[in-house]
Amino acid sequence: MKVTIDGQSIEVEPGTTILQAARMIGGEVVPPAMCYYSKLKGSGGKCRCCLVEVSKGSEADPRPMPKLMASCVTGCMDGMEVNSKSSERVTEARKSVTEFLLINHPLDCPVCDQAGECDLQNLSFEHGKSQTRYIEEKRTFEPEDIGPNIQLHMNRCILCQRCVQVADQLTDDRVHGVMDRGDHANISTCISKAIDNEFSGNMIDVCPVGALTDKTFRFKSRVWFSKPYNAHRDCDKCCGKTTVWMFGDEIQRVTGRKDEYHEVEEFICNGCRFDHKDVNDWTIEGPRAFEKDSVINQNKYNHKLEKVVINTEEKILAGREEDRKKISMAEFPLDTNNQKS
Repeated sequence: MKVTIDGQSIEVEPGTTILQAARMIGGEVVPPAMCYYSKLKGSGGKCRCCLVEVSKGSEADPRPMPKLMASCVTGCMDGMEVNSKSSERVTEARKSVTEFLLINHPLDCPVCDQAGECDLQNLSFEHGKSQTRYIEEKRTFEPEDIGPNIQLHMNRCILCQRCVQVADQLTDDRVHGVMDRGDHANISTCISKAIDNEFSGNMIDVCPVGALTDKTFRFKSRVWFSKPYNAHRDCDKCCGKTTVWMFGDEIQRVTGRKDEYHEVEEFICNGCRFDHKDVNDWTIEGPRAFEKDSVINQNKYNHKLEKVVINTEEKILAGREEDRKKISMAEFPLDTNNQKS
């Protein structure tokens, strides 16, 4: 099937969503996503950040879709034409969604461990407003201890439900979920149980905001002060492929390897994440490439560069070495004894 997004066409397989097709194209046409996660089944359709305008439904039915569509759950049709960043209507909608997500979100980026690699921070950097129109009291929740390794800040949560889905799909004993309804909805554990399964640390990696953070890294450093390196070790529970964040010779934290859309390539166990902070435990492969452009990655994102070839006439550059010798007078050594004062 042929799909066109912001004037760029691509051939996709049946069942491909608009967001997946946009990621195949890459660049600025890719909509932002706070709840969709390609590694989790059933994710998407909750945050409404990835709204796009379908200006042509398909070749069979070329009528445009009257409403903006969530690209993460809308399938592609043959001949479909989509407007993403090129549409003013889409841009205004994303600004409105960003403003809505920030209504109850606290302004604690200066003390949040997620600052610098926060998807909501990146979203507001591009679509946020400098002032808020919300004057009512923000929604707040009492602190809750959910275990020895993970810190829950429910005030920052945007209810993307990624953490619930990762626990559902990686473990057999999920003890947390979405409690209550409406503006009282929150992530909590059942009867204050601790989250202690072997893959619970992946909740930290999938959380797009600072609602779930690593207690072993809490308030230690800012992420832009650490240097991320890809590393691996032999592990009998997971793939053992991680990113270690180092400050000097010290490993301050361990995370899963993430791609340019801030999604982990493979989930890792708690043993690799929390128990192995010695450099000798790991085989360091090399520096990690930066993910998709974000707040701390300005001018550091690894773009795919093509070699520049300048087509010039044959021998047009000949003689430059000879000219250099003439100008610098390299054949005439400097004699300081004959200099006149």
